[in-house]
Amino acid sequence: MTDLAPLAADAKAWPFEQARAVLKRIERFGMTGGAVIFETGYGPSGLPHIGTFGEVARTAMVRHAFRVLTNDAYPTRLIAFSDDMDGMRKIPGNLPNAHLLEPHLGKPLTDVPDPFGTHEGFAQHNNARLRAFLDSFGFDYSFYSATEQYRSGAFDGILLRALERFDDIMKVMLPTLGAERQATYSPFLPISPSTGRVLYVPMKAVDAKAGTITFQDEDGTDVTLPVTGGNAKLQWKPDFGMRWAALGVDFEMFGKDHQANAPIYSKICRILGVEPPVQYVYELFLDEQGEKISKTKGNGLSVEEWLAYAPQESLALYMFQKPRTAKKLYFDVIPKAVDEYRQHLAAYPGQSPEQQLENPVWHIHDGAPPAVGAQISFSLMLNLVSAANAHTREQVWGFISRYAPDADPAREPFLDRLVDYALRYYEDRVKATKVYRAPSDAERAAMEGLITRLRTLDPGETDAEVIQTEVYAAGKDAGFENLRDWFQALYEVLLGQSQGPRFGGLAALYGVPETIALIEAGLRGALVSRAS
Repeated sequence: MTDLAPLAADAKAWPFEQARAVLKRIERFGMTGGAVIFETGYGPSGLPHIGTFGEVARTAMVRHAFRVLTNDAYPTRLIAFSDDMDGMRKIPGNLPNAHLLEPHLGKPLTDVPDPFGTHEGFAQHNNARLRAFLDSFGFDYSFYSATEQYRSGAFDGILLRALERFDDIMKVMLPTLGAERQATYSPFLPISPSTGRVLYVPMKAVDAKAGTITFQDEDGTDVTLPVTGGNAKLQWKPDFGMRWAALGVDFEMFGKDHQANAPIYSKICRILGVEPPVQYVYELFLDEQGEKISKTKGNGLSVEEWLAYAPQESLALYMFQKPRTAKKLYFDVIPKAVDEYRQHLAAYPGQSPEQQLENPVWHIHDGAPPAVGAQISFSLMLNLVSAANAHTREQVWGFISRYAPDADPAREPFLDRLVDYALRYYEDRVKATKVYRAPSDAERAAMEGLITRLRTLDPGETDAEVIQTEVYAAGKDAGFENLRDWFQALYEVLLGQSQGPRFGGLAALYGVPETIALIEAGLRGALVSRAS
């Protein structure tokens, strides 16, 4: 690694702020996990969503910032941990063959059948989907399954310690519960030997020396089981702190919905003899209606949906930006994220090293952003597809190569990907929402004036500013006091939408003769009939 540690020590980007906090923790308490452990947790009770990916992406950014800050002086690991031994409490509404899962409610998620029929169990299916996605991004991580950790004996030592300190854990937990819950609460949840379900039952006896718990099973019999070997698991709040202690976690981020419980996790971790990790709380993602996205509801965007319409880099940028601000996550944010990524990438080469460490693309690409390539925005490309009524990538590349002669798919692989995304996004998400209208008399006169002006230009003119000047002049000559109304009229009549890119840029990319033909079609009402 290049020695950027002096700059990283003062960098303001949030991954560096967290990296410095982790370094302070290591310097004070040392490493308890054999390496500096960055962990992210995942509950496979539903299909993975973008929030799940966001935790891994953001944690990876902190890990990279830490490596730069310390000039790779410490070994590091990123653990993606799946809480797949939790009992299935309810069936998500977005699953096929949901009726097959009903007899298995209450069982560990790894023991519930896979409704998709592709894996051994429901959690295994969801884990595989998450891992496939993380692998597609090239994340360097270790995947841990709670079921495997419990059943393999990896957690046995820490579970026996928790049993020894049962009373101390109860002193932390009981004040957080209501009176009715206090009467039946136990931090240990046995797995019923008769039904295989995770049981929320009080303990009749706790024998720390023998390492066992005694409880009433679902068939009414008293059963004594060891807490080791996967015969029991911890309730989720004690489990959080136990996992930190068992794995020696140094950093973990989680959503705001965990914030109130974070002190409990930390207390449990300390009871088990380990200092809790640095914790970073991020705001939750919201759907278009402002409601929290949920795995079980299936609202908001899925990972696959975002990547159907935009490159991975745009999703990573969305995760980097303002993690402590609640953000809506729906289809309309995708084009904006793509263009903002391109803007940051274009700015990077001209920035000082200090500025580059604040640039999101430095964090997205682990300090080595690619060249930006031809500057054609995604929103402009979407409007080009709309104006040209394009259906094939060859059509779109025909316009691009005329506008930027040196550009071709081989030399512009990122732009080439954007062409495919633009065609798909327009066809699936935009086309049906287009509402073209006929121009008013005043707008008609202005557009006729614009045609006259465009005809004075060289047909091969590709200077967006030259064309934009003519568009402005046509609007002023037609008496538009607010030129915003003039541009809105162009968008609504020619593109079927109320907003759009700089019209000069669109015309330069589309071509002056083609733009003239588009305006003439709008004046004839042909675009309105095309939409209908």
